[in-house]
Amino acid sequence: MVVQSEAYGDGFIENIEVIAARLEAAPDTAWVAEDRTGVCAYLVGYPSLDGRMTALGGAFSVAGEPDCLYLHDLAVSPRVAGRRVGPSLVHMALAFAQAVRFTSSSLVSVQASKAFWQRQGYGVVSPDPQESAKLDSYPGAAVYMARRLRS
Repeated sequence: MVVQSEAYGDGFIENIEVIAARLEAAPDTAWVAEDRTGVCAYLVGYPSLDGRMTALGGAFSVAGEPDCLYLHDLAVSPRVAGRRVGPSLVHMALAFAQAVRFTSSSLVSVQASKAFWQRQGYGVVSPDPQESAKLDSYPGAAVYMARRLRS
């Protein structure tokens, strides 16, 4: 919760109950980075279906036969800015996704993070019309992005 409050603006903070439920729903797709002070970053996602996304504050809907690793939340404390902690967590998540043979990974980019995600190999994709309303749950500009992992 501390890292979340350090990394995000007011409208993005998700409550502890939502986070706990997500970790329980998808414990194998949560990664944490620590430094000498303690937890300094985290990345949480879940096995999903290509084209699906989660609204801010929404529950994770783990797919029965997933083909995509949906990355919902990457938060990095400012105290480790510039130390490539975020890209390292993304690399671990993508290694997991490739090991379980997912064909893609997707996310919603917020807080002007599109360039960061593009450097990680993601591109802007038009979401399914049924899913696009979920983008409205995020304050400011929110963009759906995806990365192909294999054919």
